[in-house]
Amino acid sequence: MSEELKALDVAVEVDARGTACPGPLLDAKRAIGDCPVGGVMCVMSSDEGTIIDIQRWSKKMKHEYVGDYEDDGFWRVYMKKLV
Repeated sequence: MSEELKALDVAVEVDARGTACPGPLLDAKRAIGDCPVGGVMCVMSSDEGTIIDIQRWSKKMKHEYVGDYEDDGFWRVYMKKLV
């Protein structure tokens, strides 16, 4: 799965490493406007709770949670903007 995620064309990358909840989610909410419909956003976070936050927020906002993987001490969390 991580190889498939690494191969994605990411439209917006959010670097929220070093911030605690709810920081990464708030950064993602600010950045989603820069992502085109159909585009993929990657949130980099050192807080593992970001995975659940992005999953829930994606569902609530009608976006698609694509997946996540650990990358050298932090998480990469992917979502696709659908609306």
